[in-house]
Amino acid sequence: MIETVLSGLRVIDLTQNVAGPFCTQVLGDFGAEVIKVERPGRGDDTRDWRPPEIAGQSSTFVALNRNKRSVCIDLDKPEGVALLRQLAASADVFIHSMKPGSAEARGFGADDLKAVNARLIYCAISAFGQTGPLKNLPGYDPLMQAFAGVMSVTGSEGDDPVRVGVSLIDIGTGMWAALGIFAGVVERARSGRGSVIEASLLDTGINWMTVFVASYLATGKLPRKMGSAMAMTAPYELFHAADGQVFIAAGNDGLFRRICQGLGQPGLADDPRFATNPQRVANREVLRAAITALTQALPTAEIIDRLRRAGAPCSEMHDVAQMLKNDQVEASGMIAGMPIENAPDHKVVALPLRINGRRDHALNPPPGLGADTAQVLADAGLTSDRIAELRAGGIIG
Repeated sequence: MIETVLSGLRVIDLTQNVAGPFCTQVLGDFGAEVIKVERPGRGDDTRDWRPPEIAGQSSTFVALNRNKRSVCIDLDKPEGVALLRQLAASADVFIHSMKPGSAEARGFGADDLKAVNARLIYCAISAFGQTGPLKNLPGYDPLMQAFAGVMSVTGSEGDDPVRVGVSLIDIGTGMWAALGIFAGVVERARSGRGSVIEASLLDTGINWMTVFVASYLATGKLPRKMGSAMAMTAPYELFHAADGQVFIAAGNDGLFRRICQGLGQPGLADDPRFATNPQRVANREVLRAAITALTQALPTAEIIDRLRRAGAPCSEMHDVAQMLKNDQVEASGMIAGMPIENAPDHKVVALPLRINGRRDHALNPPPGLGADTAQVLADAGLTSDRIAELRAGGIIG
């Protein structure tokens, strides 16, 4: 990888599934050396999440594990735990996604590892957090969308609650964990000491509900499911066109006036029912009907052209294929080439940041299970004879 902000940082990664691997992939994209510790013979659960597949590999695993090295160690055996502690002694970051108490019971909790490496940044990702009556329960993204109330505000009124299609709890938890680790790196540079970082799916789910919690606490009324609309502004939702749908968003009164101009009805902005945002919210249904009467007679491309020329916020309703073909997406550089064996044209979603005008495209494909075990252990000081002995004993794979 090219030199970037985390070059030289070594991460020991005991996570699997989505949240933890997304976090460590972010660290790897920033240049960290990520050593993914997996179970011999099986590895990360997502290696088996297929179909769909890319060149015989789980597409989910490929999407979440680039820029990493794979080491197989049996952590159910004391010799395996000893190896892990040896790796952690020279690492900068240690991250796991085991249930609370499991790492401590095995001898690699935060206190155990910081005793041999005071500069270690230790991060634990869990479902419900490290405290509380539910701390030992497992959790997955849709479960937490239900628990935190995200599903209660997703979908259309009168319909059953709907899961948000993207794994926003998992991905969000990975982002928060990465942010916490960055904070730990900054703190260590200042104080010379490591940190203990905690992230959980529940905390992330509650955080995503910030605006809805504020609304409920202000009014005592439960937020409604509103389809594509938003409770506090109007218009701010999908509208039907003659051949599809467009999203139209008026974040303020001036933008609403531009929308009306773009749709050829400037007088609509002067209607006293729609003059201010609170009035538009109060008369949402009448406003929706008035705008729909204009949009449903026009093709999507014409609506978008008119509104953009008027300076009004809008968007086509894309599916994944349409999004990937869009000129702006191509210009963004967010879709980058990452050739893998038997799939030389494979592409991935890149890190959504530019630093000094550059997006890091030095992308290394996900590792084969245990592909780096011997080299990583040799780098840690083990002899070839000792590595062979550990392999023969089933401690490593």
